Amino acid sequence: MTLRLGYGTNGLTDLRLDDALGLLADLGYDGVGLTLDHMHLDPLAPDLAARTRHVAHRLTELGLGVTVETGARYVLDPRRKHGPSLLDPDPDARAARTGLLVRAVEVAADLGAHAVHCFSGITPPGTTAGTAWQRLTDALTPVLDAATRAGIPLAIEPEPGHLLATLADFHHLRTLLGDPEPLGLTLDIGHCQCLEPDPPVDCVKSAAPWLRHVQIEDMRRGVHEHLPFGDGEIDFPPVLEALAATGYRGLTVVELPRHSHAGPELARTSLEFLRSAARDTNGAAAC
Repeated sequence: MTLRLGYGTNGLTDLRLDDALGLLADLGYDGVGLTLDHMHLDPLAPDLAARTRHVAHRLTELGLGVTVETGARYVLDPRRKHGPSLLDPDPDARAARTGLLVRAVEVAADLGAHAVHCFSGITPPGTTAGTAWQRLTDALTPVLDAATRAGIPLAIEPEPGHLLATLADFHHLRTLLGDPEPLGLTLDIGHCQCLEPDPPVDCVKSAAPWLRHVQIEDMRRGVHEHLPFGDGEIDFPPVLEALAATGYRGLTVVELPRHSHAGPELARTSLEFLRSAARDTNGAAAC
């Protein structure tokens, strides 16, 4: 079984989107993790439908698959990183985030994306866990409805420091929502190394039934810092072998959002690293 490798545009923010897509295709990537943000496909600027059609044509022209990612830092509020979130105390602010995610689902459908990525956000000070989970489920319900209509999975990511931080939290959310069919999981391999109780290879195996999107980078235990491959602690060959064995057919996207200054070179070396690590697996090459 083969993995389809991609690179995140949040690590190529110094490039025009057309140039970034061309770079990834020339390097040999299978796809792209496209973050909706002001420097690429701005979800709030005019003529979104026409711009989305252009990107869809470009992806088809280059033979690239796509996942729509929604982790832009200041797309909704120029003063609050990732704000407002799905957990914001202000109902109108939560609705703004919900609206952005619904729009992301619509963009994903127009692009032929295989999933839309999202995350919960950090629990605001003074907010009880029960209130935070209620806000999250209420805010996600319209997004899941849109995902159902579009036939696009919503892949929520456990994020260190957020309300939904671990695989156990993902399963808690599934239970609260009644296990809706369009709700899936974004598994970040580095986050598994950072804070999950099990090693990344075991996280892959246990998460397999719900995998809808995968992000990958190196990381160290207890430190939430996305690192280029080889700079952290992860043993990648068994992780790639386990991921290939799941039968996962979406993209596995390199996630280096703080390294845009070296994006083109890191895109090249990351692909070389992953292909080499795949050759080092015990079974057939995974990539």
